[in-house]
Amino acid sequence: MNQPRLSLLLLLFCCGCAFLGQSQTPNKQPHVVRTGLYLNNLYDLNMNAHSFYADFYVWFKWKGDFDPTNVEFVNAIEKWSVTNNSFDGDSATVRLKDGSNYRIFRIEGRFFHSFSLNRFPLDEHALDIQIENPDADKDSIIYLPDTSTIAASVRPTLNLVGWDQRGCHLLEKTHDYGSNFGNPEENAHQYSNLTYTLTLGRPLSFFFLKMLLPLMIVMFMSLGALTLHPDHIDTRSSLPIGGLLTAVFLQQSYSDALPDSGYMVLMDKIYLLVYILTALVMLHVIIAGNIVSKSGDKSRIDRLDKRETWLTVVYFVVFWIGVGWLAVM
Repeated sequence: MNQPRLSLLLLLFCCGCAFLGQSQTPNKQPHVVRTGLYLNNLYDLNMNAHSFYADFYVWFKWKGDFDPTNVEFVNAIEKWSVTNNSFDGDSATVRLKDGSNYRIFRIEGRFFHSFSLNRFPLDEHALDIQIENPDADKDSIIYLPDTSTIAASVRPTLNLVGWDQRGCHLLEKTHDYGSNFGNPEENAHQYSNLTYTLTLGRPLSFFFLKMLLPLMIVMFMSLGALTLHPDHIDTRSSLPIGGLLTAVFLQQSYSDALPDSGYMVLMDKIYLLVYILTALVMLHVIIAGNIVSKSGDKSRIDRLDKRETWLTVVYFVVFWIGVGWLAVM
C-alpha cells in the first residue's frame, strides 16, 4: 500500500473516532438549586396600589463551586429591609452533612400584584413572589422546590383579618422575556422562574351576612308592597321607593371601599338585579292602583291579592336563582 493511500485512510479513521467521541459526549446539564420559602408575615394588601408587603425566609441548597444566591425578585416594587442570616448565626454559606451548600435569607419588601375584583365579594387572589437569577439563564441554573422538606409554607399563627388562606405552593416555570435587551452576547431570553403563590379568599360569611343579608331585608320590604290591599296605593308605592333608595345607599357604601375600575363586580350585578325586580314591583303597584281606581269589583281585588302573593314568591325565587347564577359565572 502506497504512502498517500495510507495517509488518507489514517485521516479518515481519526475523523471517524473524533465524530464518535463527540456524539457520545453528553449535553451539559444545568445546575439544580433546591429552594424553599417560608412566609412569616403578610400585610397591607393595597388594592388601589396593586401591592402587598411580605416578610419571608428563602433558602437555597446546591452542590458545586458556584453561587446561585444572587437572585432578584421579579415582581418586587421595593425592598426596604434585607437581612442575610443562617440558622447558626453565620451569614456565610453552610456545608450540610450530605455535601450540599446551604444558605438562607430573610427578605422583607413590597411586591406587585394585579388585584382582579370581578367576583367581589367572592373573589380570590393568588399573591405571588417570583425568584430569578439575572446572571444565569435556564441552561446554566434551574431553581426547583426543595423536596427534602415542605418547600412552601406559611407561619401557622399568621392570621389575615378578613381573608381565608386557601393554600400555597412553589412552582418552577420558564420565563421567556422574548428579548436580549440589546445585548445578544450577554443577555439570554429564558430564565428559570420559581414562583411562590399564596391563595387568599374572602370568607363566605362576609358575603352572606355582611353583603347579602342587608340587601335581602331591603328586598323583603319592597316585595311586601305586593301583600297589601290594592286600596292602600300610597303605602304600597312608598315601600319599593324606600327600598330602592336604601339599595342605592348600600351599594355606595361598599363601592367607596373598592378601587376605581371600568367593569362591574359581582355585587354590582346582584344590585342591578335588585333594581330590576324593585322596578317591576313598582310597575305592578301602579297598574293595580289604576285598576282599583277604575273598578270597585271586590272579587277582582281578591284575585289581584292572590296573584300578588304568588308574584312575591316568584320574585324571591328569581332573585335567588339570579344570585346563584352570577356567583358561579
